[in-house]
Amino acid sequence: MALGKRKREQQEMWVSTTALPKSPGHAFYRQLNGLLHEAGFDAHVEKLCQPYYAEKRGRPSIPPGVYFRMLMVGYFEGIGSQRGIAWRCADSLSIREFLGIEPSKQSPDHSSLSRVRDRLPLEIHEAVFLFVLQLTATQGLLRGKTVAVDATTLEANAAMKSIVRRDTGDDWEAYLRKLMKEEEGVEDPTNEDLRRFDKRRKNKKVSNAEWQSPSDPDSRITKMKDGRTHLAYKAEHVVDLETEVILAAPIYHADQTDGNTLEDSLVQAQVNLHQVDQDAEIKKAAADKGYHKTTTLTNLAEHTTIRTYIPEPDHPYARRWTDKPEVQRSAVYNNRRRVKRAYGKKLQRLRSELAERSFAHICETGGARRTWLRGIEKVQKRYLISAAIRNLGLIMRKLFGCGTAKALQLAGDFFSASSLCYFLIQAVMRPRERSPAPYATQRAPARAKMATTRTSRVPAICGSKWVFSTGC
Repeated sequence: MALGKRKREQQEMWVSTTALPKSPGHAFYRQLNGLLHEAGFDAHVEKLCQPYYAEKRGRPSIPPGVYFRMLMVGYFEGIGSQRGIAWRCADSLSIREFLGIEPSKQSPDHSSLSRVRDRLPLEIHEAVFLFVLQLTATQGLLRGKTVAVDATTLEANAAMKSIVRRDTGDDWEAYLRKLMKEEEGVEDPTNEDLRRFDKRRKNKKVSNAEWQSPSDPDSRITKMKDGRTHLAYKAEHVVDLETEVILAAPIYHADQTDGNTLEDSLVQAQVNLHQVDQDAEIKKAAADKGYHKTTTLTNLAEHTTIRTYIPEPDHPYARRWTDKPEVQRSAVYNNRRRVKRAYGKKLQRLRSELAERSFAHICETGGARRTWLRGIEKVQKRYLISAAIRNLGLIMRKLFGCGTAKALQLAGDFFSASSLCYFLIQAVMRPRERSPAPYATQRAPARAKMATTRTSRVPAICGSKWVFSTGC
């Protein structure tokens, strides 16, 4: 065979489509494409988006199914930015096959994702979420009777250094100059003087009532999970505790407390359930102690049939009910009795496991912890589709055993490593063939006992379902 050399000159100007490289395909994305095709996803989405496009004028747009598939790639590959998603789709032949892009065509640019997202309203994204929720119900993954509610913070695409005053529009430096002039009478302080003044003064807390971000006014100043103070949004999940399906994933301003948003999230989850299944009804709701609020418990007890399981925060003094309605006292006491029972403690354990797991899948491995969009409506669109894709991953896990493309790859790697471990152990523990010796018959029982002891350790070392059945 002759040595191949890399061409350093100009490549061929014309290449036939039959000579273009083709991908063998990705097992996970092919199964996902088959699931979407069987459910009629593309036809349903195109019918929903038809009113927002012209009938005959202009060139054809990116198919809506391709737009939502690119967001699926971002979730399954753990990519948060649209530029990263566009680069990944253009670089991978198997993902191009998943998107349905011909080899001679270019994949959509990141700016195309922005245009399609701005063109389609929030109602279309909610309809896609309901379509996936209906698909989970078809696969038997929807119960909706017992739910868990939890929230997390999403870092906004805005910096704390850029915040300005709501009343005057002054930034932080201009605000310090005015304060220093009023308190110390300095007309033109230097930057070093401002830093020293800002360091020694008291009451330096900033509030959302006085400060805002000029680039993203919908974001709010809040403390993140890691302790940093940042501009952020609040995402809340309503999770089915029996199947882990996300029933609702609304986005709120980060300064809204959990007790104020609990009722709205449960109502949204109930509306979604009614649109999928008329007979489905939320009966029980579990949450952490941050959601405990007397008015919220009272409203849920009076106007709904939902029984709450929310731990009560520690109070330094006994609560006084003489100046409050009786319905508030009964709502708080009934919730307290339910939480202290064994079933209430069981629901709290499930809530801490399953609700937090949904945030780990979407925010950490799904790349949605930091949003690259500005405006609460745009953030809601993107996050709602991420929640829908997470539900789609649950269907894939039920049908094919893997919920993400990375899980399929890790399973294959673990299978190869476990198989190699099995063969190595078998090679080491296989009895050696030796020539017969005068004392061989005397040591045979000892050898048999040693072989039995060694063989019994093999299942403890490679106890996985991916290993051959003869080994484990």
